[in-house]
Amino acid sequence: MHALDPETARIVGLPTGNDERKEDEIEPALRFGFRLVCSTALYPLEYAKTLIQLGYEPIAPRPGRTLFGAKRLMLPNIFQYAAYIKSVDGFFGCFRGLSARLLGNVLSSYYSERMAVVVIGKAPNRFDDFDWFEATYEDVDEYMVTKDGKVQTRPAGLVRKAVTHVCGILISHPFHVVSIRMMAQFIGREHMYDGLFGSIREIWAHEGIGGFFSGLIPRMVMELSCMALTSSITYLFAKYSGANKTTCGHVNTIAHFSVTSVFYPYHVVSTCMAVQGSRLKAGNPPMMDHYINWRDCYARLLLDRQHKRGSSFFFRTVARVTGKHSDSFAPYPELK
Repeated sequence: MHALDPETARIVGLPTGNDERKEDEIEPALRFGFRLVCSTALYPLEYAKTLIQLGYEPIAPRPGRTLFGAKRLMLPNIFQYAAYIKSVDGFFGCFRGLSARLLGNVLSSYYSERMAVVVIGKAPNRFDDFDWFEATYEDVDEYMVTKDGKVQTRPAGLVRKAVTHVCGILISHPFHVVSIRMMAQFIGREHMYDGLFGSIREIWAHEGIGGFFSGLIPRMVMELSCMALTSSITYLFAKYSGANKTTCGHVNTIAHFSVTSVFYPYHVVSTCMAVQGSRLKAGNPPMMDHYINWRDCYARLLLDRQHKRGSSFFFRTVARVTGKHSDSFAPYPELK
């Protein structure tokens, strides 16, 4: 059966190739727009989580019980923390740093795949036999395809996905640092990072180009490790179980959640290192000690059992420190 030409298909009301391409372009745009709306709506919780990761606890802990009934000193949950920010800075104050975060996400989403295509296009010819480096915009994120309702697994696209992810992180990280510092100045009530362009000038004047990439390495370690392990788990499950794509999607979600929780300390380290070296009180003693590098930061957080702070939204307890206590963090406020 011969395919209809575009003009005939348009006259009889059938979709043409151009219509299908437009639909393929609109759907990702709608998904990305939905993610931006969700990110904006949930930003006050992200704001509170960032301050918790920096070790700032303005509300005194109270006696309470954990999820399993044990008696512990309980810190306010993330919603109470966000309410505290609102009580200090008002409703719009809960969205401090949002402009930089959204701009970084938009630029990363738009340019990461294009940068990946340029990078992968220069790959050595010895990879040609594996089809891992076939650089197209359509399948840059794929590592699994379906055929006749069954999952046909293959590693093609995994390297492309990793390169795209790295490019996206490199593009968005300067705005990520600006956003974190705009939030962190809530701790010391400074006004060094009140605007996007003013924040860029502040970092450039006092730290140079390196300041825009503070905390990049631990973030890269976390993101790439989570992506590689999640993709590998899903790939192996699909290959040896023969499950359909819907089941594999659920497995991918569960694997991503589990792997992210394991590598969460690197998220805390990245946030701390993004503020370290600035003139903000949040990045200097007594709020934060001076770290030699991100590995030193990780070691001290682990020693003080602060490496998981911010991972729990509800049952937040005061960490029990064994051995010699570090003076790297500000004490908790006293209960009145």
